Amino acid sequence: MASVGIPKETFPGERRVALVPELLAEMKKRGLDVVVEKGAGEQAGFPDAAYTEKGARIGSRDEVFAADTILCIRCAGANPEHAKDDLTRLSERQTLIGLADPLGQPGHALELATTGARLFALELLPRTTRAQAMDVLSSMATVAGYKSVLLAAERLPRLFPMLVTAAGTVTPARVLVVGAGVAGLMAIATAKRLGAVITAYDVRPAVKQEVESLGAKFLELGLEGGAGEGGYAKVMDEGFYERQRRLLGEAVAQSDVVITTASVPGKPAPRLLTAATVRAMRPGSVIVDLGAERGGNCELTKPGKTVEESGVSILGPTNVPSTVPYDASRMFARNLRNFLFHLLDAKAEDEILRESLVTRDGNVVHARVREALGSPQPPSIST
Repeated sequence: MASVGIPKETFPGERRVALVPELLAEMKKRGLDVVVEKGAGEQAGFPDAAYTEKGARIGSRDEVFAADTILCIRCAGANPEHAKDDLTRLSERQTLIGLADPLGQPGHALELATTGARLFALELLPRTTRAQAMDVLSSMATVAGYKSVLLAAERLPRLFPMLVTAAGTVTPARVLVVGAGVAGLMAIATAKRLGAVITAYDVRPAVKQEVESLGAKFLELGLEGGAGEGGYAKVMDEGFYERQRRLLGEAVAQSDVVITTASVPGKPAPRLLTAATVRAMRPGSVIVDLGAERGGNCELTKPGKTVEESGVSILGPTNVPSTVPYDASRMFARNLRNFLFHLLDAKAEDEILRESLVTRDGNVVHARVREALGSPQPPSIST
């Protein structure tokens, strides 16, 4: 019987778990023996007893890493401080599936390759209809977009909705969302439910219809050409970003809340808000920078901290999905389940597996990761 291991996450502050008890029945039907590290799900609201009731075994970390396939939230480069501790537990017969930040931290993928284990990095999944059910980035961006609005509402010294009261009318807060990907669209929808007046901007004009369908106004700056491969934004030259920062400044100054979500896979977050732009905002305004983990979309952002500048609060939250660990774990686990079952059913290496496979047979085999390492030519290995 094939075995699946679920380790307790070791990344600082990580509260999610890669498999939830409700999926264990499906695992058993597929003939999979699941071993979960003691306490792996506790911080997400899933005690050990919930796993054993559904047929999983509770074991030590060594027992988990003896499994054929290991499912994790953060492995390799996505957990650079502690992932190395598990390298000695891995061998060439094993497969790891999870987040690994292979483009941002390719050196960690190279280290993992020395164990001989296969690594599938879910950040590299193709943006196709077939891969949609496995897309953990979109799932977690949904959580981050929702939570960003709650963080802003808690910090803002005024109410979001318009209220007509005996004490007079309360005008609605004005929210600007920069970046209309999954996180940005969820932020728009959440802010709209709270009653704010919303404007949204994105370098991809194609998202205008989605923005407007959620009740927001689409801000057009006359800057196009920012759409990259798979629908993501792409890296632009500094001249483009300079024009963008200048044109965004007026909209930022008129906003009570600015939520930035701009990112480019494997690259530092594009810098969109300057210190001067922040200082032009009204005192009491709030910026929530979801790009903080990649350095921030705002010049003044400090990852994991709240900064005050000229009366403006700049929040730099990191690992936002982990702050909603119960539902974030359920969403992540379903994506992982779908990927694992696809891997088990595949008779040949298709686009989904080929695009997400980072290491195999002791080598880094993914072309973009090898480029990041300075070795663009793939090794000659058997398939």
